[in-house]
Amino acid sequence: MECEVQDETAIGEIQSKKPVLAILTIEDDAQLFRGNRTNFSDLILTGREHGFIVYVLTVKHLKLSGNQLNGFNYDHATESWQLQKFPFPDLIYNRIPLREDELLPGVRRKIRACLHNPRVTLFNPSFFNKWSLFKWLRQSRVTRPFIPTTRRMVSRQGLGKMMIKHNFLYLKPISGKAGKGIMTLRLQPEKQFPYKLKIQADKKSITYNCGSITKLWNRIKKESTGERYIAQQGIQLASFNERCFDLRALVQKNQRGQWDISGIGARLAGTLSITTHVPRGGSIDDPERLLVSAFGQEEARKLLVKARSTSLLIAKQIERGSGQSLVEMSMDLGVDSDGNIWFFEANAKPMKFDEPDIRKRSLERIFQYGRFVVKMKSK
Repeated sequence: MECEVQDETAIGEIQSKKPVLAILTIEDDAQLFRGNRTNFSDLILTGREHGFIVYVLTVKHLKLSGNQLNGFNYDHATESWQLQKFPFPDLIYNRIPLREDELLPGVRRKIRACLHNPRVTLFNPSFFNKWSLFKWLRQSRVTRPFIPTTRRMVSRQGLGKMMIKHNFLYLKPISGKAGKGIMTLRLQPEKQFPYKLKIQADKKSITYNCGSITKLWNRIKKESTGERYIAQQGIQLASFNERCFDLRALVQKNQRGQWDISGIGARLAGTLSITTHVPRGGSIDDPERLLVSAFGQEEARKLLVKARSTSLLIAKQIERGSGQSLVEMSMDLGVDSDGNIWFFEANAKPMKFDEPDIRKRSLERIFQYGRFVVKMKSK
């Protein structure tokens, strides 16, 4: 796709009273801006259908004074991005794609300024940190039962103590994404090499068997390459054809400003993978089909109802714990072989869901909630 630069202002749009949403991302010398361009063009198209002006705004172009900003519009006819002037946004939707981009000092300053500026409403203030998520969820007796035992992985001794209580652990980078860097650890005391470490590598896993906890710790430190990790109680997930699966819930605020379920999908682990993430060899599946196969029709129906109510409880507590007004999140929920539901992870900037009905609803909800916010601001 090419970019055409247009100097003229989108005058008709600026003069209109339509609500304005800017998709915030970071500039890029090679390709103008970073992020999922298909997602951005889908948002622009859906926004137009809902009576919004929508454009892509880079951190560099975001000036908090003045009434016009330079932004990128997508022309579907020519499949090109055009630089135009747009009205200052009522809503800024943070889709900066990478955690490391969001942590740049200039970007952090700009986001902080947005949060303190009364004329700006920022959707998705920042990525979540895994440790913070578990800390927030442990603060409530309602959400605490859904949390596997989770500890910061800071010492060999601490890991050893945790393994006495739980002989199966997941080791996860605090700032991880899409299953990258995940490891599993099993203690098999009867074996000559009792510590079995599996490391996720692209779409397969590599196994190391260690004879002592010192050797195990050295291998983990080498594999973690200086990243901070958490150790988490391993859950024996329900399976389909000997492949584990989990559920992916998309929770968003609706046209009444309340948390609502936009959809629940399922992800089936790859045959050689230790996670269900699609980039790591997992595949998309139908949650009802998998749950019926594992638990039968009646129990599957109850579990789906419980997964929906659990997702809403968790979203509300994450928002409360963060101290910020949030708009959406996706979350990974596990169902163990006894039918208990567990929370594993939440993502403040959900990736596109491939299920068409969930995808359509996810786009529409942004503008339904956006209209609610604009209406409340004008009161």
